[in-house]
Amino acid sequence: MAASADKTDESKETTTPAEPVDDLVSTHHTIRAAGGELSYTATTGRVVLREEVHTDGKFDGFKPKAEVFVTSYVADAEPGTTRPVTFAFNGGPGSSSVWLHLGLLGPRRVVSGDAGDLAPPPYGLTDNPETLLAHSDLVFIDPVSTGYSRAVEGGTPGDFHGYKRDIESIAEVIRLWTTRNGRWMSPKYLAGESYGTLRAAALAEHLQSRYGLYPNGLLLISSVLDMGTIRFTDGNDLPYALYLPTYAAIAHHHGKHGDRPLREVLDEAEEFAAKDYPWALARGARLSDEERAEVVRRVAALAGLSEDYVERANLRIEHIRFFTELLRDRRQTVGRMDGRFTGWEPDAAGEHFTDDPSISGILGAYAASINHYLREELDYTNDLPYEMISSKVQPWSYKEFEGASVSVVDKLGAAMQANPHLRLHVGCGYTDGATPYFAAEHVLARLPIPAELRENIDVRYYPAGHMMYVHEPSRLEQSAHLAEFVNARP
Repeated sequence: MAASADKTDESKETTTPAEPVDDLVSTHHTIRAAGGELSYTATTGRVVLREEVHTDGKFDGFKPKAEVFVTSYVADAEPGTTRPVTFAFNGGPGSSSVWLHLGLLGPRRVVSGDAGDLAPPPYGLTDNPETLLAHSDLVFIDPVSTGYSRAVEGGTPGDFHGYKRDIESIAEVIRLWTTRNGRWMSPKYLAGESYGTLRAAALAEHLQSRYGLYPNGLLLISSVLDMGTIRFTDGNDLPYALYLPTYAAIAHHHGKHGDRPLREVLDEAEEFAAKDYPWALARGARLSDEERAEVVRRVAALAGLSEDYVERANLRIEHIRFFTELLRDRRQTVGRMDGRFTGWEPDAAGEHFTDDPSISGILGAYAASINHYLREELDYTNDLPYEMISSKVQPWSYKEFEGASVSVVDKLGAAMQANPHLRLHVGCGYTDGATPYFAAEHVLARLPIPAELRENIDVRYYPAGHMMYVHEPSRLEQSAHLAEFVNARP
């Protein structure tokens, strides 16, 4: 006979996640910067992002949705002094703010080396006397799923992985920081790099229309405001022309234009890309044999490619194919983020490279530096991995642009019209193969603003790539340009 046992119903206890709280840590530092010794307070940690929740028309409360990692630097100032504050972020989507933080703007910077002279592990950190902190307080923001930022326990990270929700969440962080730190009367700037420039432009409009928070300026580094200018999609010939001056700059760096001055090469490339080249692409089969041969000759000469390759590519040079083809005779590839960098592929006959040497060449230096710096110098501890470039945000939602190009040109135009004091600083790298400078010029020329507001736009160029500050002469020059821009407020 089988043994029998009494059965007891055990109630299953349900536990709810603990209410998240800010875990900010403050430390005090001194650096010798522009103007002399600068004392400041660094505050770093995760800020709980809450949202008003309504169900069936009823208010359910102010519910925590995410914990956003923020690092701020506030300089010691005389009582009554109102310093500017700059809110900074990178792009991706999926990038933390580490690049602008430790590469250009912050009081400490990474020692990574540069193209052809990379620093060896374990790398290093050094003071940044050119830090923008000498002229503006700084707040670095890591969007959800980057850095140490995460959705709350039980939350859905994907809710934040898209154009609209990203804008709303970053705007709320800015509103919170501004309010809690009593900075509504401070001049305010938004600094973004790459996709962060698209974010910054949309943020300016959202902050103004949603909260009445009017920025003084946008610092757009490696700008892309209309994805249609850089995406090689069927039927869209625009990127082929807008990329050509960048191809010419990269070819020039690698000796494909002999001893011709860079400016001379770029002038020729820009003129051809603005007039004859788009016309030829639009003509298609209507081009005569002589006209087509001339286009092949000019594209090949400017881009540093063979005429046979340009002919076989049907006059259209896609960017990854260019990075793989330019130095094929040397069995080398060039970087997408910065065409000054070179790499090696085991398959020297491939159509596309498997690695961007301008990212892999500096990634280790930035990873080592941010992980050391936050824990050892800013006293912030967290066992989560610091996500520098996270693939977890993909696929990124652009549902608001279904059937249309992803563009914030109209948003930026509306922000500038509503706030005629809003100024733009645009920084472009000549060898930037991710956000080509001629595409940025194209977009800026088409901003829907009155003629008098064009005086608000300041564009600067550097002989380097996407993170032009990796190139030391460009970093020094760019730092001076940003300081000049922030200090020139009306």
